[in-house]
Amino acid sequence: MIGLPIWLPATLFAGALQAWRTAVQRRVGKSLSVNAAGLVRYLYGLPVAVALAGLYQFVVAPQALPHFTAWFGLFAVAGGLAQIIATNLLLMAFEERNFVVGTAYSKTEAMQSALLSVFLLGDHLAPLVWAGIASGVVGVMILSTGGKRMGAGEVLRSLGQKAAIYGIASGFFFALTTIGVRRAALELGTGDDHVRAGLLTLAAVVALQTVLQGGYVWWRERDQVSLVFANWRVAGQVGLMSSLGSACWFTAFASAPVALVRIVGQVEIAFTMAFGHFYLGERMRASEGLGLVLVGAGVVLALAGAL
Repeated sequence: MIGLPIWLPATLFAGALQAWRTAVQRRVGKSLSVNAAGLVRYLYGLPVAVALAGLYQFVVAPQALPHFTAWFGLFAVAGGLAQIIATNLLLMAFEERNFVVGTAYSKTEAMQSALLSVFLLGDHLAPLVWAGIASGVVGVMILSTGGKRMGAGEVLRSLGQKAAIYGIASGFFFALTTIGVRRAALELGTGDDHVRAGLLTLAAVVALQTVLQGGYVWWRERDQVSLVFANWRVAGQVGLMSSLGSACWFTAFASAPVALVRIVGQVEIAFTMAFGHFYLGERMRASEGLGLVLVGAGVVLALAGAL
């Protein structure tokens, strides 16, 4: 039985920070390539991630460093690489003609995370949690259609489109990211100190991602390197929000089943819509209201099943 530990506020903060980061990243993404825009998150987020880990490890709660095993390194690399692949697949889905389909199917990540966590991590989820996951996935898919009506037949027919294939694959690799991060955090053996496990794992994963993505950009898109640094003002904000959000995500993954974290984390889309409505003045459609209700119901059901 999971009480009311740090994972719940951490997940809510992660959703809010990720929505904020996405809004800021729209600005920097207009002047950079896909890979360079991805590098910005890791390169500018790395100093923040290292600072957070160092501050907690040596100042807030001083303690001897845990033992970094080979398994920790393997899972950290797997999680970091899976996130890079997932992000690129999602962008490939966006490039297809049917943007809506790609986005909708990428939102199956929560359900895929639940299934993978059961088969790979041995997590046990209550029936209410499964009901919450299903409700949340349907709600997010409705929201991701942007108000476009998609009947059951259209959804099934769209499975053969490249956008759907890329979207589902993106959700799968995002799910693998959560599995890799959770396993890496558990390998540190910090016991109930989930914040330490999350922050140390974050610093390691972001460092690996900076090397991997940075190496690729330097090798294949060297003209983008100068642009990455030229956009440091906005890029720095992206890196800051990304690392703060990831610190919350990683802490949550270290302390609770990934499926539960992911379903509660879907409140991110509610934060995103609130930003669009109150800050950008965008109007909310009736279908979007239904989607928000389903997401909210999914979160309540998942929490009821877990708590």
